[in-house]
Amino acid sequence: MSKVAVVYWSGTGNTETMANAVAEGAKGAGAEVDVLVANDFNSEKVAEYDGIAFGCPAMGAENLEESEFEPMFTEVEGSLSGKKIALFGSYGWGSGEWMADWEERSKAAGAVLATDSVICQEAPDDDAVENCKKLGAALA
Repeated sequence: MSKVAVVYWSGTGNTETMANAVAEGAKGAGAEVDVLVANDFNSEKVAEYDGIAFGCPAMGAENLEESEFEPMFTEVEGSLSGKKIALFGSYGWGSGEWMADWEERSKAAGAVLATDSVICQEAPDDDAVENCKKLGAALA
């Protein structure tokens, strides 16, 4: 049985909804799953998991949330080489460029993207929730 972490930050609940769908998909595929907020995750925990899903909405000028998520991700980035990860999040403006930047950053750290990232504009609709479940299953 694989062990998956779903690590997220949510300001309005949209990314939390997505995180719960990711967890549901991973559990449905047989994984043991821990759902954690960004402040509860660090580089020491990376090795405990076979796969990690990171979720964060776009903030400001299409950046990761800067007070909690960005510092956590920067801290774990050096531990992601060879680790299977997946990315998800929502945005309310712009083009979703923050996700492309985040994917490139993750690949540069040596992470292995298990599947296509899931992004949605505003609140996740039924399609986004289903795609999050598939994302979770891909990590399991």
